[in-house]
Amino acid sequence: MKENICTIVGVLGGFVAMLLGGWDTALITLVIFMAVDFITGIIGAALGKSKHSWTGKLSSKAGWYGLAKKFCTLLIIVVAVRVDILIGTTYVRDATCIGFCLNELLSIVENTSLIGIPYPEAIKKGIEVLQKKTGKMDSSLQQMIDALDGDDEEDSDAPTEIDTSSDKTEN
Repeated sequence: MKENICTIVGVLGGFVAMLLGGWDTALITLVIFMAVDFITGIIGAALGKSKHSWTGKLSSKAGWYGLAKKFCTLLIIVVAVRVDILIGTTYVRDATCIGFCLNELLSIVENTSLIGIPYPEAIKKGIEVLQKKTGKMDSSLQQMIDALDGDDEEDSDAPTEIDTSSDKTEN
C-alpha cells in the first residue's frame, strides 16, 4: 500500500514538473519565493497590518485569493513552456519565471516592511534597479522604496488606505 501511494505521488509530481518545464533553479526559486510571500503575508495579517483586507487582519477570502493568484502564476508558466516548445527555445519560460520571481520579491519586501523589518541598502538599490530596468516603476512601488529609505514621514502604525478607485465605474 505504501509503495502504491509513493508511486502515485511520484508520477503526479513528475507530470506537474514536466508541465512546468522541469524542476530547475528558476522554478525552485519561484516556488520558494511564493511560499515566503504567502507566509510573510500571513504573519503581516496576524499582526493586523495586511493591505489585503479591510481590517488589516487575517481573512480567509484574502488567503484563498492569494493562493489562486499563485496557482494562476504557475498556469502561466505552463503556457510559457508550451510557447517555448512551439518556437524551439527556453527563453520565454525562463523570462516568465524571472519576472514572477521579481514580482514575488517585491511582495515579500512589502509584507516584511509592513511588519517593520528594516532592509539593507543593497536590497533597496537592487529593487530600484530591477524596477527601472523592467519599466514597472509606478507610484505605489516608488512609495514603498521611499518608505524603505525612511523618506516617508507618515506613522508606520497608521492603517493603510485601500485604493478602490480602479473598482469604480463612471456612468
